[in-house]
Amino acid sequence: MPTTATALTPDELDAQAARLHDTEAWQRIVTGWDLTVPEPPVPVSPGAEQNRPAPSGDWRDLLSVPVDQLIADTVRALPAALPRERPLPGRLGAMLPDRLHAWRRIGQPEVRPSVHLAHARQILTEWGWQNTPYRLRNARGARCVCGAMLTAHRLGYGSAHTVDRAGAWLISELRTQGWTGLIGPWNRYPGRTSADALALIDATISRAARAGQ
Repeated sequence: MPTTATALTPDELDAQAARLHDTEAWQRIVTGWDLTVPEPPVPVSPGAEQNRPAPSGDWRDLLSVPVDQLIADTVRALPAALPRERPLPGRLGAMLPDRLHAWRRIGQPEVRPSVHLAHARQILTEWGWQNTPYRLRNARGARCVCGAMLTAHRLGYGSAHTVDRAGAWLISELRTQGWTGLIGPWNRYPGRTSADALALIDATISRAARAGQ
């Protein structure tokens, strides 16, 4: 994984995630991923029961879908893996420029968007949430939602592409909740709370994980 940190700002990440979300390829990913169309019933002609072959004794004959598909569907339904146990830097680390944490990316494996979001959630929980416009962090080191995602990336949890995909999943979740704008304006909306931000990330983690991401 590259050790260089991205120069993106929270608002630039927001815009990139929105562009990805609006692409035809992404819409194919998020449209109907959680729906299963029932197979139409097979008509049975008179006397067919008498002519039906005896069971072979193989349990696979009782399945209506291939075993491989069942396994893949089950894996997609599993919740996202918890972040690897790796403590965040302390309160001083929260206030330092993220580039000083670049060494933490060395040797870190790629992660799924849902896992990346779990690390972003950890950052919001331990370092705090803030809704100051156009700021990665406030004086205490608290982050906005996009700022937490960028920090998670800079700490070594996911590539820049992973951050974009995680942002697109967040926007997909916001669309289902009736929000038509970007993540930043949602984060800054009057009356928004840290509990709202964590709930949004939790719902997005669940959505992405069930889609296998």
